[in-house]
Amino acid sequence: MLSNPNVTVDALYRSDWGRIVATLIRHFGDFEVAEEAAQEAFAVAVNQWRTDGVPEFPRAWIIQTAKHKAIDRLRRQTRFEEKLATYATSGLIETVTEPNYDTDEIPDDRLRLIFTCCHPALALEAQVALTLRTLGGLQTDEIARAFLVPPATMAQRLVRAKRKIRDAGIPYRVPEASEMPERLDAVLTAIYLIFNEGYAPTRGEPVVRADLCAEAIRLGRLLRTLLSPQPPSEVTGLVALMLLHDSRRDARLDESGDLVVLEEQDRTLWNQDFIQEALPLVAEALQGEPGQFSIEAAISAEHCKASRPEYTNWLQIVRFYNMLEQLTGSPIVVLNRAVAVAMSDGPEPALQIIDSLAASGDLDEYHLLHAARADLLRRMGSMSESAKSYRRALELVTNESERRFLVRRLSEVTEDFVTEKSDPA
Repeated sequence: MLSNPNVTVDALYRSDWGRIVATLIRHFGDFEVAEEAAQEAFAVAVNQWRTDGVPEFPRAWIIQTAKHKAIDRLRRQTRFEEKLATYATSGLIETVTEPNYDTDEIPDDRLRLIFTCCHPALALEAQVALTLRTLGGLQTDEIARAFLVPPATMAQRLVRAKRKIRDAGIPYRVPEASEMPERLDAVLTAIYLIFNEGYAPTRGEPVVRADLCAEAIRLGRLLRTLLSPQPPSEVTGLVALMLLHDSRRDARLDESGDLVVLEEQDRTLWNQDFIQEALPLVAEALQGEPGQFSIEAAISAEHCKASRPEYTNWLQIVRFYNMLEQLTGSPIVVLNRAVAVAMSDGPEPALQIIDSLAASGDLDEYHLLHAARADLLRRMGSMSESAKSYRRALELVTNESERRFLVRRLSEVTEDFVTEKSDPA
């Protein structure tokens, strides 16, 4: 018997929330019923496992308990039989318990869930947000951060998206090949945002949530298999991008759990198996006219091909960022390009780019804009101005490991500034 079932429940929530909710949606055809039942089952587990011990198959226990909770909830509702009949004819709920294993269907509830969430009847941002909530288990404020909108706005979008799926009877299945193109962009974006939340969590202590990273990579590979023998280049590019980012996972933290920036990482800790798997995928994705994920993968590949930081081909990285900016117009891409420019041409031209970006106000609530500006000013010797930007970044950051990194940087520039002022020379 484990003395602290909370730890087990928390780990199970992080690793299996999407799988559990996807299974419940297949059975009950209702997003809200599935999520509420899953939450209740996890709450029951905390109390019951404290006295009875953790069961042999925790995920199965949660699913079974959640099913009972969902059935009880539906039975308490009026017109229960009518509701079940509506589900059975809506296309949301399957009439058999087990998935269909025919060759034209992928037997994976989570893949079905992604395509249901990413139905074209929903607005694109709603598609991605709903996938992050139901599959990734992300909280509303975490999803709001990914879209740079207030949590209340995101909460409203999620409620509307769930109701749209229910009222429109959107089917819970992987689409036919002819339907795939109009659904693919949102699916890829959702998978990448799940990965990104794992790679740099919004809240709490871990700087990496390996469970979300692994789930996103698994879904990307599964999608690529689904679309074989000639998967779209962006699917290939996304898989390569996630592998390359995840290859650096073990080098991103020091022994104290603090963040290590890219140029200071021990590159012998990088996962070479992931890198060797990804590099041919990058080459494949860049054939023809590359998209956003393919170009981002190419940028990451340049980092991973360099055995030492000074061997990095920053000029090529800047060229890729120029392509990416033309393609997306994203202010975050502009910010990243500025960082690359600083490495290739020095901090002064990079600071001009960031100051112009800051003047637009697009990323004023994004802590990495202020952290990047602070770093450039630090490198230029403007310690007091650097400290101001570090303080602004600290007002906005929510991840504890990143916070500690920024505190260290702030202390460095503050000490240097004090030394400069007191130095009679």
